[in-house]
Amino acid sequence: MTSKKVPAERTTSRKVPAESRTNTRRGLIEQEIYVQATRLFAERGFAGTNFQDIADAVGLTRPALYHYVSSKDELLAKLVAEITQDAATDIATEAARTDADPAQKLHSIVASTARRQGEHADRFRLLVRSEADLPVEIATTHEAGRRAVLKSIASVIEEGVRTGVFRTVDPRVAALGALGMVNWVAWWYRAGGRDDLDTVCDELADMAVAGLRGRDDGHAPQSPAEAIAAVREDLDRLERLL
Repeated sequence: MTSKKVPAERTTSRKVPAESRTNTRRGLIEQEIYVQATRLFAERGFAGTNFQDIADAVGLTRPALYHYVSSKDELLAKLVAEITQDAATDIATEAARTDADPAQKLHSIVASTARRQGEHADRFRLLVRSEADLPVEIATTHEAGRRAVLKSIASVIEEGVRTGVFRTVDPRVAALGALGMVNWVAWWYRAGGRDDLDTVCDELADMAVAGLRGRDDGHAPQSPAEAIAAVREDLDRLERLL
């Protein structure tokens, strides 16, 4: 009687396709190029950084760098898109929500904007410092994003005034005041420092909403100057708490 030989158990290993490995490697290199370019722009300014500086920082030759990006303008355009266009899209989506009242929407917008400023402070500072040097097309995109953000926040405040959630204010001035509070986060917040980012975001969002609901002394600012003064007073109070 002959015994049947049991075939050895086959083991299969899934090989990652060469194309997938190439795409992954390319993605990692492109991200490193973006990180290093952002760092150099922040340190030297956009005008003070050339393509060779970026190549040296990444460890590539200048010709090799051209395989990944065409110019430093392309890198700056990506930064502007990430900082302004993505934010404008997210804020517009929040402003259009129908399952939250204006106070909840404003709180969410201010908190998320402050978080972006805290988590990407170097990029926001870079963008502010480089505004005068931005190529025309990129400057236009940046300005359009800023206008869209202001419009969305003003629309939330206008909705709050109309529905009685907020007191009567100029929505645009109030929106500028809210943005003024969060836009400075990139300049004074430091990760790992004494300030907790979650607390900062909640404090600023609470202040923005409370300032529009009405003041404790029963006095509601009647002019843009009074509204701005009220925002400054709240900022002074926050700084004393930090």
